[in-house]
Amino acid sequence: MSPDPAEFTLQQLATVRITGELEQARQLFCALQRQAQGLGVQLRRTPPEPDTCCGRGCNGCVWEGFYAATEFWRQDAVEACQHALASSGMIGTESGSGP
Repeated sequence: MSPDPAEFTLQQLATVRITGELEQARQLFCALQRQAQGLGVQLRRTPPEPDTCCGRGCNGCVWEGFYAATEFWRQDAVEACQHALASSGMIGTESGSGP
């Protein structure tokens, strides 16, 4: 079982690799949204979960696209949070909750 991303610091979230587990993606979304909220950062919407998978293991499965979009979203969210930390002068803090 993978570690829970909800327990990660922003620095750790910056290096998380998406493993192709839906629960991990959901936890990652929540953890980064919590970090962003604490910093006053508005993130774009998370990628929608696929609802059209046929379950046959297709090349180019909708889940592959979802996890690629999740990774892009993660990178974008981390960058937005790090920018907010740098702009506020709190760059040395883990959660952005104080100096």
